[in-house]
Amino acid sequence: MPSVLFVLTSADTNLVGGQTGYYLPEAAHPYYTLAPHVSIDFASPKGPNPPVDQGSVQAFKDDESVKFLTDETVKSKLANAKQLSTVNVKDYDVILYVGGHGPVIDLPNDPANIKFASEFYQSGKIVAAVCHGPAALLNAVDAEGKPIYSGKEFTGFSNAEEEAVQKVNAIPFLLETEFTKRGGKYTKAEQLWAPKVVIDGNLYTGQNPASAKPLGEAILKELQK
Repeated sequence: MPSVLFVLTSADTNLVGGQTGYYLPEAAHPYYTLAPHVSIDFASPKGPNPPVDQGSVQAFKDDESVKFLTDETVKSKLANAKQLSTVNVKDYDVILYVGGHGPVIDLPNDPANIKFASEFYQSGKIVAAVCHGPAALLNAVDAEGKPIYSGKEFTGFSNAEEEAVQKVNAIPFLLETEFTKRGGKYTKAEQLWAPKVVIDGNLYTGQNPASAKPLGEAILKELQK
């Protein structure tokens, strides 16, 4: 059975002091898409009990999001989330960076994450990220030392979506702007909040919360080949 590692933020506060964490549906939707077919573990920079964004808990009351918070298996996996610095690249077939504003705060400059993401990408295995999750890949490099998204098509939370949720000042950089500046080929859905998944080589990205399940489906399709 293939193994997938969900990487979650450990940051619980944004730059303006607001509560943050991982975004609930971006964990729940791919989790329940993949869980019947793969083994799943969680990891974060600090390990156990990564914080959930409380705003996402209030905003998303769909069955999978609600179930995720009460699912005993999920609760156990979160309580036993691995510290990212201890994870071996060889133990997993896919990594998936879950979004939320938290990942923009702690993951881009976390040395253990940079090393892990770089090694995972260089191994040729799927590196996936949704919404703000791609921020975790900002400083990851390929075998030649170039940013892994340089010259690659990708997506993630758009500047327009960030402005719509009025969180531009809550994070250190805008994903669309920063990655484009560094050589990435950013693409997005024609409408705000519409699902968008981009696959370029072993880099799999989803734009926003609506893209989390389709991203999970794309990962599953590749694993089942």
